Amino acid sequence: MLEKTGQIEIHISGRQGAFALSPATYDVKHVLATLQHVEGLLFGSSKRERPLVSYEIKDGSVRHLLTTALQTVIGFNAILQVVQTQGDLDFLQPDTAKAIEYFQAEARQHDFQFEIKTSLADASTLVIDATTHYERTAVTWVDAEFYFYGRITDMGGSTRPNIHLQTAEAGTVVLQTTKEELKRIEGNPLYRDYGVRATGQQDLRTGEVNRNNLHFIEMIDYESRYDEQYLAALRRKATKNDWPLDADAWLRELRGYAE
Repeated sequence: MLEKTGQIEIHISGRQGAFALSPATYDVKHVLATLQHVEGLLFGSSKRERPLVSYEIKDGSVRHLLTTALQTVIGFNAILQVVQTQGDLDFLQPDTAKAIEYFQAEARQHDFQFEIKTSLADASTLVIDATTHYERTAVTWVDAEFYFYGRITDMGGSTRPNIHLQTAEAGTVVLQTTKEELKRIEGNPLYRDYGVRATGQQDLRTGEVNRNNLHFIEMIDYESRYDEQYLAALRRKATKNDWPLDADAWLRELRGYAE
């Protein structure tokens, strides 16, 4: 039995130079840029197990039509409603917010109007034009250090060496490195599980990691299996030092239970 589907439409109107906007006057770079944002727009950061999305472009002026699972369409319609109500993008996942910010930037630069809506009977329509301000609060990036755990699926590169690490939490993480660093890695780590230490930038307010600016520092062997004996040894080591207080009394006082 085929999965029920629905449609999401991104309708763009305006002019391209002296001509009214249509598929014949809409440059291919704009089509490609829109398609590059489709996954983020619909699925945020959760793209590993997403439903099929098919695409067609139609007249009137330019209509991008995306057909996908009805459940996805219903969820996206709810997102449009909240964006309209709140008037900002701060609550969205970063990739969804970036997609809408892209449409906002295009609207200002080219004086386009975007209408984003679904095929549902109670569809919400999000209108973006040169007068709207659908953007996130300014992102404050700070330097940070990260530890990622997963399986190395690719490494190398002739001009921009990097390491691809497939993680359970963040999908594939691409870490920039150098040929010299890769030469120092012993053995063949491909398709093996490792921890990787990296530096990069993180949004101080939301915790978002800038995935375009991650730099490899070192590889760490790790055992993903739960080891009760190892944890017990750590607890014994941590409690060897004399505790200067009655721990129970201290906790009671800290929680406000002390007499």
